[in-house]
Amino acid sequence: MNKKELVKLAAAVTAAFTISAAAGFGVLSSSFGTGEKSYAAETEVTQTVETTRTQAAETTSASESGTTANELNMVTGGAVDTTDLFTDRDLEQTADLSEAKTYTISGGQTIEITSEGVYVITGSASNASIIVEAGDEDKVQLVLDGVTITNDSIPCIYVKSADKVFVTTTDSENSLSVTGTFTADGDTNTDAVIFSKDDLVLNGVGTLNIQSSDNGVTCKDDMKITGGTINIACEADALEANDSIRIADGEINISTNKDALHAENDDDDTVGYIYICGGTLKALAGDDAIHATTIIQIDGGTLDLNAHEGLEATWIQINDGTINIAASDDAINAAYKSAKISPTAEFNGGYVTIVMGSGDTDAVDSNGNLIITGGTLDITAQSPFDYDGTCQKTGGTLIINRTETDTISNQMMGGGKGGRTGGRKGW
Repeated sequence: MNKKELVKLAAAVTAAFTISAAAGFGVLSSSFGTGEKSYAAETEVTQTVETTRTQAAETTSASESGTTANELNMVTGGAVDTTDLFTDRDLEQTADLSEAKTYTISGGQTIEITSEGVYVITGSASNASIIVEAGDEDKVQLVLDGVTITNDSIPCIYVKSADKVFVTTTDSENSLSVTGTFTADGDTNTDAVIFSKDDLVLNGVGTLNIQSSDNGVTCKDDMKITGGTINIACEADALEANDSIRIADGEINISTNKDALHAENDDDDTVGYIYICGGTLKALAGDDAIHATTIIQIDGGTLDLNAHEGLEATWIQINDGTINIAASDDAINAAYKSAKISPTAEFNGGYVTIVMGSGDTDAVDSNGNLIITGGTLDITAQSPFDYDGTCQKTGGTLIINRTETDTISNQMMGGGKGGRTGGRKGW
């Protein structure tokens, strides 16, 4: 996907909403300065990582027509412990409606959910909200069936308490938006269209459109996306979680002035990771496309990213997938975000295409080590690599400025000995 196509994506995402241009969002007003980009065609690659690949046993219904979701493509022994990342219910794309309760939302209404169960929401409303305040062991499933909610200052969905909340779309179009400045709930800064204090799962077989003057979806625990189509246009972070963001499947389209995916806990630098093993992600971001405190691990999926920086975390591990990045600073930046682990940029499989803007920019920038054991790195850049530690290359294919090579040149731009300045631009 080139930059023109990504700009079209941003327009398409915005057009999906019922909010008029008069709302004055100004999404993506910043200039990337990367020029027009071209990417290599998606290429099927053979995984060479020495860890063991597992194919999840679950294949669950992904639509009412009876088609099935892709088997999960997960690596064990990687940076992230992939054991039990997704439950069977996380991966189910349709809800059991046999005992469901149905609400039709209307203007100014607050629907309060206080107990475990499945709740179907329909209707159109303004300044209305769905509030979940259930028990700590309660699992609540909100089934959106053609819902449109437009608010001035409050979340459309607000999870105050529960064990886990599922937001599941039927085969329908659903649009949630907040157009003005968010109003805090006491000490809680409810700054997103969907705001959850507990675990959150987004899935389904329909479309969920989100437009926000701040964050799109905020989760103070673990966020999972396993299906459906999600379109987000927002001013701040599109998908934000404290502990983790985990993506198994789905089609995600994001246009934002800040980060597309952001996992960080301000009080604990040992958490905040992002894991992707499937689905598609198309992001046009004013800052980072994918930002995590600890780890970014990609085991599969197709990612098209146009941003200031593409991937930023302490440990970035790519084991599989097709990843296209156009960046104006560092495309992949392994920086000092967490004291728990050492900065590492690691490539074990997949096909990664990077096109950099001009100037003091690095395609792969590691404040620590660089490891390449497999996959393909296809880089167009003045500075392909900048690392402060050691480089280990035992496999894989390198294509630098259209020429295949086995040579890794350490640029260390702007940092002199040790590359400190060049390696920490992402801070």
